[in-house]
Amino acid sequence: MDEEQRSRLFELADLILAVGRQIHASKEFAAESWTPLESAVMRFIDRNPGTSASAAAEATQLISSNFSRAVRGLEAKGLVRRDVDQHDGRRVLLYPTARAHEHLRQLREVWSRLLDGVVPDPDEIEAVTATLRRIETQLVSRARRDA
Repeated sequence: MDEEQRSRLFELADLILAVGRQIHASKEFAAESWTPLESAVMRFIDRNPGTSASAAAEATQLISSNFSRAVRGLEAKGLVRRDVDQHDGRRVLLYPTARAHEHLRQLREVWSRLLDGVVPDPDEIEAVTATLRRIETQLVSRARRDA
């Protein structure tokens, strides 16, 4: 990789982090805030209700102690519930609660208002979203392959 490419990729990562900080700071509506670890775990559980704890830990790339702490925090806030797997009593399945769905609905409203008008072209929104989704997918695949 040449220096110009290295600079472009650094700028991309830096801007992703800067935008993420702005978005994260906008969620002031919540009585209790979510840590970045809890956010990562909640995002996965919301998109994969009934996931096993081990699958969620692997997908979020958290070490077990950090993952367990995040799940305990989300449980204490009433956002996640654990159920024992009916087919394998050794496994725990994770589900978002109604309270989590309400928090996510509020978050959707806050973030939509925050970004409204920033990128007015729907096609550009789709292109940026597709690019970021591809980046996330590739990074997760790379991390799993390297693990």
